[in-house]
Amino acid sequence: MKKRKIPERMCNGCRGKKPKRELIRIVRSPDQEVTIDTTGKKPGRGAYLCPDSECLKKARKSKALERALEVDIGPEIWESLERTLEIEVKERDK
Repeated sequence: MKKRKIPERMCNGCRGKKPKRELIRIVRSPDQEVTIDTTGKKPGRGAYLCPDSECLKKARKSKALERALEVDIGPEIWESLERTLEIEVKERDK
């Protein structure tokens, strides 16, 4: 029996490779809106982060998320991402 290959993605904060399901997808929709994609299936350009506030801070400092999504991210969006990330991490830990 063949083992199924587990898709991996790179975190834009720590630059580590992890299984796709362990990461949180941030997506830029076709109308340039940046949101967290909880389903992993929203249309648009995606970037991945570990469910860790340190990775979000690193990605913000290095502008890695902005480069990956090819869009400028305003302070209100960063705050929204921080709040949503905290909620998402709590949900995953349940």
